[in-house]
Amino acid sequence: MLRRPRRLRSSKAIRNLVRETKLQVEDLIYPLFIVDGENIKREISSMEGVYHFSVDMLDDEIKELTELGIEHILLFGVPDDHKKDCQASEAFNPEGGVQRAVRKIKEINPEMDVICDVCMCEYTSHGHCGILTDTGYVHNDKTLDYLAKISLSYAQAGADMVAPSDMMDGRIGSIREVLDNNGFENVAIMAYSAKYASSFYGPFREAANSAPQFGDRKTYQMDPANTNEAVLEGQLDVEEGADIIMVKPALSYLDVIQRFKDNFDLPIAAYNVSGEYSMLKLAVKEGLLNESAIYEAVMSIKRAGATIIITYFAKDIAKMLKNN
Repeated sequence: MLRRPRRLRSSKAIRNLVRETKLQVEDLIYPLFIVDGENIKREISSMEGVYHFSVDMLDDEIKELTELGIEHILLFGVPDDHKKDCQASEAFNPEGGVQRAVRKIKEINPEMDVICDVCMCEYTSHGHCGILTDTGYVHNDKTLDYLAKISLSYAQAGADMVAPSDMMDGRIGSIREVLDNNGFENVAIMAYSAKYASSFYGPFREAANSAPQFGDRKTYQMDPANTNEAVLEGQLDVEEGADIIMVKPALSYLDVIQRFKDNFDLPIAAYNVSGEYSMLKLAVKEGLLNESAIYEAVMSIKRAGATIIITYFAKDIAKMLKNN
């Protein structure tokens, strides 16, 4: 007998009925870049449609996200250069940009889920993600105290979740202990568990002014060739108390997302990073691809096993889903 799979593709309604993977706006986290100053909404030149915001300019943005049904945002601080030092002091300043942004966002929409990226590279004068030794090596254990201090500062400002992206060994346990000891046991941790030393971060480094002043990050971010190591990193973060584990980047690491899905029962996040965003945006702008390629790409991340997707396409996807 001839099998006819096309029967279940014969109409839009039937295709919707049998669709195996469904992308929802609730799956998406939208990143926001917070800068010092006032009256600033400035498009990032390498990331069309993505902006730097001063805290006083967040009202319209948060209202737009709320209207689109986007419930989750991830904050990155971009301080002025003169505030940077070797210890990333501005990152744990109670009146720092991210801390003020958290409070402002909660005033605008108390139900917005506010996640704060925890890393030192945007705040250090040298651009690396931790405390340096005399030889320029990032000292793992000394960095942990600062990451915990930054996380606590964000929690005190009202963050719902912190997301350490530094890739220091043991940071999840250190952050969890400090949060719990200070009464923030309900603040969740989303760990950048498998963060690769990728070339796809270029536009972000412009947006966050976070490129290292010397060397690279290959001694702490992961080798793109490795997947077993990624599973080990995920397992260690789970054991230390992570609530969500993440793979970054997403599109070039779909196999790693699948391995996380197969090995862990926790929610799996994937970061659809700036380079992936800018490539697709440029291809659509130049007429090389239809805008539906954006949906297809983000869907592939969900299909690979991610339950949560951090993406600069969140607004685009939300509009596509509304108009579907």
